[in-house]
Amino acid sequence: MPPAVQGPEAPRSRRDAHQDVRPAPERAHPGGDGSLVGRAAETSRVAELIAAASAGVGGALVLAGEAGIGKTALLDQAEQAATGFQVVRASGAEFEREFPYAVLHQLCLPVLGHADELPERHRESLRVAFGLTAGAPDPFRVGLAALELVAAAARERPLLCVVDDAHWLDPASSRALAFLARRIGADPIAILIAVRQPLDAAGAGELDALPALAVGGLSDESARRLLTARSPFVLDERVRDRLVAEAGGNPLALLELPRAGGFALPATGSVPNRIEQAFQERFRGLPGDARLLLTVAGADPTGDPALLWAAARRLGVEGAGADAEAAGLAEFGTRVRFCHPLARSAVYRAASAHDRRAAHRELAAITDPVTAPDRRAWHRAQATVSPDADVADDLQRCAARAQARGGVAAAAAFLHRAAELSPDADRRIDRTLDAAQVYLEAGLGTTARELLMTIETAGLDDFRHARAELLRGRVAFTRPGDGAGPALMAAGARRLAALDAGRSRESYLDALEASLVVGRGGGFIPEILVAARSAPPVPEPDLLSALLSFGAGQHRVAMPMLAGLLHADRRPAWIRRPALATMISTELWDPLTIAAIAEWLVKQGRESGSPTLLRLGLAQTATDATFTGDVAKALAALAEEAAIADAAGDQPLLYPRLQLAALRGRRDETSELLGAAERARTADGSGQVTNVHWITALLGNGLGDYPAALAAGRAATAPDQLFLAGIASAELVEAAVRSREPEVAAHALESLTTRTDASGTEAGRGIAAYARGLVTGVEDHFRAAIECLAETPLIPYRGRAHLLYGEWLRRKGRRNDGIGQLRQAHELLTASGAEGFARRAADELRAAGVGVQQRAERSFDTLTPQESAVARLVAAGATSQEAAVQLFVSKRTVDAHLRNIFRKLGVTSRRQLKDHPVLTA
Repeated sequence: MPPAVQGPEAPRSRRDAHQDVRPAPERAHPGGDGSLVGRAAETSRVAELIAAASAGVGGALVLAGEAGIGKTALLDQAEQAATGFQVVRASGAEFEREFPYAVLHQLCLPVLGHADELPERHRESLRVAFGLTAGAPDPFRVGLAALELVAAAARERPLLCVVDDAHWLDPASSRALAFLARRIGADPIAILIAVRQPLDAAGAGELDALPALAVGGLSDESARRLLTARSPFVLDERVRDRLVAEAGGNPLALLELPRAGGFALPATGSVPNRIEQAFQERFRGLPGDARLLLTVAGADPTGDPALLWAAARRLGVEGAGADAEAAGLAEFGTRVRFCHPLARSAVYRAASAHDRRAAHRELAAITDPVTAPDRRAWHRAQATVSPDADVADDLQRCAARAQARGGVAAAAAFLHRAAELSPDADRRIDRTLDAAQVYLEAGLGTTARELLMTIETAGLDDFRHARAELLRGRVAFTRPGDGAGPALMAAGARRLAALDAGRSRESYLDALEASLVVGRGGGFIPEILVAARSAPPVPEPDLLSALLSFGAGQHRVAMPMLAGLLHADRRPAWIRRPALATMISTELWDPLTIAAIAEWLVKQGRESGSPTLLRLGLAQTATDATFTGDVAKALAALAEEAAIADAAGDQPLLYPRLQLAALRGRRDETSELLGAAERARTADGSGQVTNVHWITALLGNGLGDYPAALAAGRAATAPDQLFLAGIASAELVEAAVRSREPEVAAHALESLTTRTDASGTEAGRGIAAYARGLVTGVEDHFRAAIECLAETPLIPYRGRAHLLYGEWLRRKGRRNDGIGQLRQAHELLTASGAEGFARRAADELRAAGVGVQQRAERSFDTLTPQESAVARLVAAGATSQEAAVQLFVSKRTVDAHLRNIFRKLGVTSRRQLKDHPVLTA
């Protein structure tokens, strides 16, 4: 397993590594015109991609099919057809798939001459990612830097990027490649990717969303033509038909199966497996020295002949090259190349354990410990059978280097092997726990769970036992249908109580935050709070104390404590636990703190380069903008969050999108997002949404669908809903009053009043006042609501107060007074994008005999979310390059968006955007 690039010679061997994928069994047409047999549709699709890139419209295509089906032949033909293109080629490698940016380096290396055209920080990001300088790579800057690099190269002439064996991509390269593929639409770049199906590695999963072309088997007629033209044997008709049937349309099988010992192979197993077996039969038929030489070649993925022959000399098999090459499995030239990736894996697996260890032992001995320490350590580990403290320590150092470079999967693999080779029991357990934790951070929860199952906790000391329980709890939170998370984390926290009281209490908070993050707040939080009541006491109330009081319904005690923690001068709660803090600030009806948290998170995220903080900050910015009625700002923040999520290969956060869609009265959009949330929860046991019932109640009230709002409001305020139950109580009051459920309304009002009195904010008092007016019918309550909310930035809620007051006045027969309130409501609700509530106001006005003016056009009606984001950035003075960096797109894409923006808004210059009424509406 090779290391990150670390020495002056590394770029050369990284570039050339695994260029052993040129089998081309179907490359020539029998007629000699160079076309591929039976591949007219596939070659046409590839030609369309190349032609579009030549015209300046970039795109990507994933060729997916089983091993030997002809994907590489299609890539080769694309290279030949790309006249006038620069071509860069890279290939995944089985032994490199855990090392960050291995394939991205291959792809970028031929165009690194354009690096001087990049901003300094992006040049540095690539150098760090490729191991050419020390540091931890920022995956977002790396992705953007790679995009800028290939875009700069494509300015000279169109660029074709070819990636073979993408099922072996390392995850970091896979994310970067998917990032590139989704952002080259305005650049003359074509990306062709070949991936084996079904996938046998996690690294290629990021490519699933890209346009794909399934490469299936050849028809019987095409298979016969290919076999007749290319078979080294003279075949009679019956034999040929049997081979065609056996191969199942697989071109490589057509040519390899006859060499596997006859024409009557049993039709068992998949075709790729049978091809691999055929390779293994050829390998086993070789003399011992030739087998050992090929085993060394299979164990070294760099393809460097200097390493191969040096190891061969140490093993005494340097004279076996002719026999090994004669078998047709590999060729030994300027690079060591296997005839097909299946041949490499077949050789390595068919070799005896003794030969594999010998190969790795000699490769470790000749690998430079300074320029390639990770590759050397891995070879040493593969050569070792019994525990070895020195090798284990070496692997742990490799893990630290890999983690520093963002290679969490590689770090976990190193730690896993280090644990296996640790002779000391305590160190073995510590390394196993470390490996499980890193696997979890890498998103490999199943692997972490399997590793934790190897630890027998009965004999552990309390600290290690607690750590194992906490890790098992975190794994359980990510597993569908696994409700053991709270109990396991609570058990770990209890075990820590006597050892470290502070860490014990923090562990309970970890469990609460994990419940919110995976969207199981309603089910898990009450269970965790019950367990947390046994937490060690502290001299001064802390966040856990406040949440325990809050969960027990002691709002008059809890809310002042929570407010104090949110506004602490030295260390406000959002610095340590921003997810919890955003929920708490909403419970307190504290819009100023919501805005402050959003601003802090965005600032910290941009300065630190943390995608997690930045995405949370942008989501919170969208939430704040939704509460305050700035739809354009919310859409721009969500467009940027989506760009970062896309760069990370993740899904956009659903909660702020749901909230915005519900406030705008978009029933179909809200339903679609709710469906996406449910599908995500069903698929992986997690979710991004907490208390979706509040969202449904808000939507129902806006649309006047009060029965739906009533049902959702009841669910949103159920005892197991800790967060957002307060703000949902206001929706329940309105829905219950409209549905003639006075007891439900009165009970919800009592809960709402208790919370808002305890929070002490003008926003909370105002919302409680209009809810009280709905229940009591007292005019002063409506007036008080309008007065309180006038002091807040919550424009949609201010509009709702006027709406409710206007509705009440009209039903009391005070038409003129009601019209004045309804006009204010319509104006505020329309301006803030609360379209459902605005329609309610418009309907009331029409019922009173008053016409309603058509609203002015706004940016979010005219522009797409990304166009809106570009327009706002440029209007604020950003250059195209600065906007591109912030939105993780190419400069050409920003310029293309600007052309659309200018056309839609009827402007001709950037200066005109600053004061354009659509952007300032």
